[in-house]
Amino acid sequence: MGRMDVRFVATAFATAITIIDPIGMIPMTLGATARVSAKRRNQIIDQAVLVAGGIMLFMGLVGHALLDYLGITLPAFMIAGGILLFLIAIDMLFARPTGAKRTEAEEREAAEGENPAVFPLAVPMIAGPGTIATVLLLVNLSHGDRLNLAIVAIAYTVALLATWLCMRGSTFLLRIISNTGIHVTSRLLGIILAALAVQFVINGLIQTPLLKH
Repeated sequence: MGRMDVRFVATAFATAITIIDPIGMIPMTLGATARVSAKRRNQIIDQAVLVAGGIMLFMGLVGHALLDYLGITLPAFMIAGGILLFLIAIDMLFARPTGAKRTEAEEREAAEGENPAVFPLAVPMIAGPGTIATVLLLVNLSHGDRLNLAIVAIAYTVALLATWLCMRGSTFLLRIISNTGIHVTSRLLGIILAALAVQFVINGLIQTPLLKH
C-alpha cells in the first residue's frame, strides 16, 4: 500500500461529486416520481442509489476487461444512454395518462411495472456513461495501489450519500408544489432532458475514433 497522494484524493472527490451532480438529481427525481406516494418515492430513491452504487463497484472491478471483451467503447455507451434518455424525455413531455380509476391490485401492478429506480434514475442519471467513464479513469490512475483504490471507493460513496440526501429532500419540495406545478415542471424537465440526451449522443459521436478524423 502506497503513500496517500493529496492531489489524487482531491481529484477523486472532485470528479465523483461533479460527475454525479447530487443537486442536479433533485429535478430528475421530481420528474420521475411525481405520480407516486411519498413512501413509494423514498423506496425508489433508496433502490436507485443502491443500484447505482452496485453498478459503479462492478464497473470499477471488471469494467475495462468486460468492455474490451465485448468490443464496446465508451462513446457507444454515451450514444446508447442518450437514446434511452430521449425516449424518457418524450414520455415526460407528452405526460401519458395512467388511467382514471384503478383497483388497489392494478395500482400495485402499475407501481411495480413503472419503477423508475433502475431506469432512468440509477442508469443513466446517477451511474451514466460519464460516471462509468470517470470510475474507469480513476481506477486506471490508481495503478493498482490499494490506498488509491480505497480513496476512489470512498469518494464515490460520499458522492452517492450526498445524492441520496438531495433526492430524499425532493420529497419535501414536492409537498409544496401543486398538481399543476408538477405537470408544468415535468414538461420543462422533459425539454431539458431531451437536450441532455442529444448532448450525450453528440459527445459520443465526437469521441468515436472513426469520426475524429
